[in-house]
Amino acid sequence: MDRAVEFPAEETLMGWVWLGVIGAGVFAMLAVLKVDRLLWSMVASALMLGAAGYALQGQPGLAGHSVTTGLAPAPDDSAMLELRDQMLERYTGAAAYLVAADAMTRIGDRRAAVQVLLGGIRIAPTNVVLWTGLANALAAHDANQVSPPALFAFQQAMRLAPKHPAPPFFLGLAYVRAGEFAKARPYWARALTLTPADISYRGEIAARLTLLDRLLDAQDAPDRP
Repeated sequence: MDRAVEFPAEETLMGWVWLGVIGAGVFAMLAVLKVDRLLWSMVASALMLGAAGYALQGQPGLAGHSVTTGLAPAPDDSAMLELRDQMLERYTGAAAYLVAADAMTRIGDRRAAVQVLLGGIRIAPTNVVLWTGLANALAAHDANQVSPPALFAFQQAMRLAPKHPAPPFFLGLAYVRAGEFAKARPYWARALTLTPADISYRGEIAARLTLLDRLLDAQDAPDRP
């Protein structure tokens, strides 16, 4: 008779120890960055979700082996992520979800990125940072197309923060990536109008809008008499 597989107690214990170390490190980082303690519950919820997944599916006793994920790593988009963080103030309670979603996107697991952000929105349904992040993740998941779910998420972000430049800017960016340049133009113009003159990233929005106008002019040129 086959014996039931038993996981070594030491390996199981070490898994929980490392999980505790990671949790302590995350909260130490939040303290150093002076994140509002009222927002720590969002981060705690994300950690508890990970702990629950480990408890249900973790198998520390399995032997290690090479795994082929079949995921295609995403191209480096660090410049745009930096701009996003400037516009959305990365060090907020939503930061943990954005960081996790960015990591999933980086390895090509866009579905997981969407799921992470949906988890955050269930906890904070009026958070404009999470809705904008979800909209970006959905657009990436749907082959860089502004699909109905992505458009809904962008529109929800704009409803929640009608005077914030980030949602219209990233909706415009999604249209640019989809090759729909004419649709992108009014959203980038709106984002520029909503951006105060003394904000550091205003110049980047203006430069992108100028380049887009040049592209649209070049497309229209052959049709002119």
